[in-house]
Amino acid sequence: HLGVLLDRPSIGVGKSRLIGTFEEPAREKFSHTPLIDKGERIGTVLRSKDNTAPLFISPGHRVSIAQALNITMACLIRYRLPEPTRLADKYSKCGKQTASAATA
Repeated sequence: HLGVLLDRPSIGVGKSRLIGTFEEPAREKFSHTPLIDKGERIGTVLRSKDNTAPLFISPGHRVSIAQALNITMACLIRYRLPEPTRLADKYSKCGKQTASAATA
């Protein structure tokens, strides 16, 4: 929704499947298969590192399935998650630790 509100390109990257069906990609980095729902391709299942659980890539606003996959692969530096997603996840947890420490 944020991409639409800001009229900016957006991509969804998930660690688990929300909907759809897929064939497991090969165990090698950058192997990928289509994510299908109701007979329509809705995204891509991507192996971001060798022998890790795959990621689920969805195009958001103003981004095609192919663009979403290419941008995600370009953002994979060292970890399983693409760097922007990894940093957002990391920083989102900083506030939770502070809040829980304050109530202890």
